[in-house]
Amino acid sequence: MATGEAAERFVRVWARAWAERDVDALLELYAEDRVHRSMPFREPHRGRAELAAYLRWSFAAERVSDVRFSAPVVGQQGVAVAEFSVRSVEDGEPMTLAGCVFARFDGAGPAVETRDYWHMEPGHREPSGTLFLN
Repeated sequence: MATGEAAERFVRVWARAWAERDVDALLELYAEDRVHRSMPFREPHRGRAELAAYLRWSFAAERVSDVRFSAPVVGQQGVAVAEFSVRSVEDGEPMTLAGCVFARFDGAGPAVETRDYWHMEPGHREPSGTLFLN
């Protein structure tokens, strides 16, 4: 599978599955032995079991009302990047999470390595200065 096709599938499934808290659908996007870094200084989540535990933990406190991903920008060596914005309610408070994901795909389509950079703010807001997010 070409990187562009894999990346488009990745953001399409993430947008739907995040809103629905569908961990199984998200796990299908990743190679079995993949590495995911949820923040630059956290230990990486290695393999699907660690990713599943992280996703379930992340989704437990949030009630998502809006998830948006930009079209992915495809680079070299199987790498793509996409911006995202998520509006949710956590512990009764409206929150907005905005960031980007970098993903490296193998030739078969699954992501073998991903890295997120994100920031969370109180309230439902539009991220300013986004390059690609519609």
